[in-house]
Amino acid sequence: MVSWLSRLTAGLKKSSDKLGGNIADIFTKRRIDAATLDELEEALIASDVGYAAAAEIIGNFASQRANKDVSLPEIKQMLAENIAAILKPCEKKLEFKAAAPNVVLMIGVNGAGKTTAIGKLAHKFKDKKISLIAGDTFRAAAVEQLKIWGERNQIPVFSGASGCDAAGLCFDGLKKATDRQDDIVFIDTAGRLQNKANLTEELKKIVRVVQKAIPSAPHHVLLCLDAATGQNALDQVNVFKEAAGVSGLIVNKLDGTAKGGVLVSIAHETKLPVYYIGIGEKIDDLAEFKADDFATSLLGL
Repeated sequence: MVSWLSRLTAGLKKSSDKLGGNIADIFTKRRIDAATLDELEEALIASDVGYAAAAEIIGNFASQRANKDVSLPEIKQMLAENIAAILKPCEKKLEFKAAAPNVVLMIGVNGAGKTTAIGKLAHKFKDKKISLIAGDTFRAAAVEQLKIWGERNQIPVFSGASGCDAAGLCFDGLKKATDRQDDIVFIDTAGRLQNKANLTEELKKIVRVVQKAIPSAPHHVLLCLDAATGQNALDQVNVFKEAAGVSGLIVNKLDGTAKGGVLVSIAHETKLPVYYIGIGEKIDDLAEFKADDFATSLLGL
């Protein structure tokens, strides 16, 4: 069986090819000086690492290797170590400590992979008693997709009529989950970012109603991000923090983009836990985030 690290390295190939290629264009084997440091910083920014994170990485790198001869593999290794240092504080394990049921509110824009992430997480926690609530009542396809994941994992899905009040549906679903004595309830939500005001109000209402059903809930508010959106992902973090609060992140679709460096930017700017990363559509293509593994894979090491 192919290891997760090997799959992650393959999944990040577009990102590592872009970043590694840019670095290789700058260096063969030459002394690190101000000009090469500037070029290296630009290569990081071009890979969506972000201005502030790139400046910090280059600052640390320069203090370690300035005015010394250095080989390309050494450069990549040291950059990976500096990137890992930024990512490490965000490496957290998703835990369920509350009295049952633990409520997980899954938020994010349409197409960010919320519904799929719920299905994959339900599979990971299959030793628990779980139910799903189809809170994206505006998209029939999202409800059907969640039902497919429910059938696949043999988990009940609570849904309502198309276009029904999402908050009311969540309240009723949580009452059922409490009666069933479920361990975990995953709530899918709508993500129509083009109408930000409506989205914000709807999510705030869902949070209020969830708290009426279970005062300590939601216990986790997980924001799904599509890595391909690059720096726009940071704007999404801010929008959804305002709407519902965000306790942690899931970064999806890293295999389909050369913008995997955005995870470094997100970690540097938000300091939010990154619980899982996704590199494909299969049920086991979502794995716990490991800073060292991600950094080495991003540099193609």
